[in-house]
Amino acid sequence: MSDPVFLTRVVLRNYKSIGYCDVRLNPLTYLVGANGSGKSNFLDALHLVRDALEGSLDTALNMRSGLSEVRRRSSGRPTNFGIRLEFSLKSGQRGHYAFNIGALAGRGYEVQNEECVLGGVGKGPYFRIERGVLQASSETTFPVVTADRLALVAVSGMAVFRPVFDALSAMGFYNLNPKLMRELQKPQEGRLLKPMGENIASVIGDLERVASERLEIIQEYLQTVAPMVHGVERKSIGSMETLEFRQDMAGAKHPWRFPAQNMSDGTLRALGVLTALFQGNRDYAPSLVGIEEPETALHPAASAALREALARAAHHTQVIVTSHSPDLLDDRNLSADSLLAVLSEGGETHIATLDDASRTSMHDQLFSAGELLRLNQLAPDRKALTAQAQAQADLFGEISP
Repeated sequence: MSDPVFLTRVVLRNYKSIGYCDVRLNPLTYLVGANGSGKSNFLDALHLVRDALEGSLDTALNMRSGLSEVRRRSSGRPTNFGIRLEFSLKSGQRGHYAFNIGALAGRGYEVQNEECVLGGVGKGPYFRIERGVLQASSETTFPVVTADRLALVAVSGMAVFRPVFDALSAMGFYNLNPKLMRELQKPQEGRLLKPMGENIASVIGDLERVASERLEIIQEYLQTVAPMVHGVERKSIGSMETLEFRQDMAGAKHPWRFPAQNMSDGTLRALGVLTALFQGNRDYAPSLVGIEEPETALHPAASAALREALARAAHHTQVIVTSHSPDLLDDRNLSADSLLAVLSEGGETHIATLDDASRTSMHDQLFSAGELLRLNQLAPDRKALTAQAQAQADLFGEISP
């Protein structure tokens, strides 16, 4: 089995509430913290990269109300923001992609720096651009680039950079909306579930055709979470489509069929989470799945099944989850290495591995992560936060060891 980890390290600078963070990711990573601590901002930074590559940087920023709402303000003054993603491709090739976005006086923004390196400068394909001007590249020919767009989009037609573009574009991020999942949907491309589940009928239909074994896994967990539900399938209604559920009814010999409009928010959210986790097939699957609070609207008794589904999915796709649910983390076998603690102090978000006391309590199985969270004792390592603040690693340059 290939290593499911795509993003090995994420460095963010001045993104929304995050002044600076430098964290490493596992096959399954839980971002744990109170509401409003900034967990969602971490995922949104990764989501912005995908949106900017799939559409345009301008659209990605406008979806977030513009550059002024994305870059963090320090001492009342706006700052530039930057993102560095270190990755490992399916081929085993390591590399990093980084960019820095700054404002232009009275006229929008510019990509101040952008860099993509595979295997190290001089060891593999790379390019470095400053304000729309190519500074260095391994390639003898290079497309025209401009300072208002990410150059990785322009070079995606080059075979050496295409795997990076494809992998970053194949990340999926989810904050599922049962209302949209309940409505009739137009048939859409069903390879990748959309952020709010607005194409879930097409995704289920795609799984029915090309990955029935994954749909069986989804239905297996769905019945564990919602025992009355015996299955789900795509159903055409004229030029539209929806989901149809099979559900037990008292006194009935066979399950009755109900459209998505009749299903509860909890059942639809559970289906959306499971579909996000197990979507794809042997030829195409997301490189990373990020899910906002998957436990929302679920009965606490379903937490164990959800936790098992997350762990199982992480064997083939990297998974990042935000949560503040003690029930979801109530497992003494959960590794401290899979958790990142998120804390807000003075309006600034801090993210780090767990402190020594929390790690020792979990390692010795004195407390589960959920129990520590209930006791408000699940805290980030202050030494790690101090080291991050002092190091402030450059967004650009060689891959870290």
